[in-house]
Amino acid sequence: MKIIKFMLKLIGLFTALNLLIILFFRFINPASTAFINYDLGLGSFFKTNYSENYSPVSLCNISRYMQLSVVASEDQRFFDHWGFDIAQIQKAIKENKKRKIARGASTITMQVAKNLFLWRSKSLIRKGMEVYYTILIELLWSKERILEVYLNSAELGDRIYGVKAAASRYFRSNPKKLNAKQSALLAATLPSPKKRNPSRVTPYLIKRQGEIIRQMNLLGGLEFIKRKVNCSSVF
Repeated sequence: MKIIKFMLKLIGLFTALNLLIILFFRFINPASTAFINYDLGLGSFFKTNYSENYSPVSLCNISRYMQLSVVASEDQRFFDHWGFDIAQIQKAIKENKKRKIARGASTITMQVAKNLFLWRSKSLIRKGMEVYYTILIELLWSKERILEVYLNSAELGDRIYGVKAAASRYFRSNPKKLNAKQSALLAATLPSPKKRNPSRVTPYLIKRQGEIIRQMNLLGGLEFIKRKVNCSSVF
């Protein structure tokens, strides 16, 4: 009984600590993420060129096209689900029985949970932790905040994290000025940004870019994202 009570207290303490951390990140941008620390090293935050790799900006300073492109390409039901797209999960399970390379069904919220708190290698333990953090993030953050953190933390090139760093590196622009084609091209690098480089456009990237633009239009274009996202109400 003592062991059980101790374990319950430990779980309660762990959950309370995580609630505080996630609540804190609802208002304050993370100085780094688990994935960045893994790739750049724990001391990367103190390097002078760190902002070239990761430099968060507010959702209001990110192009509507960029917001729309990641929703269209990564998670079209983002504004309707509570962190998990059950239809896509069921579809992936069914398709993976026939596929040599399994396809995932991660939502934007699940990817935020993974980027911020977890590690790259796949396992049942990591997937369980991903579910745990996804639930907490959906409970404590607005959809705008989730989208903002995703756009600032997603890897969009080899050791390039977030839209600001990607816009500067590939287009010598700022994230607010990204147009539809540029936004779709960045989204097309996902989920394999280390293999796909917008500076070296391949037939696959061009095809994928066109498909994302088509999906953006099918969703309703900028009017869709304007209805769903109030960038001034991130919190």
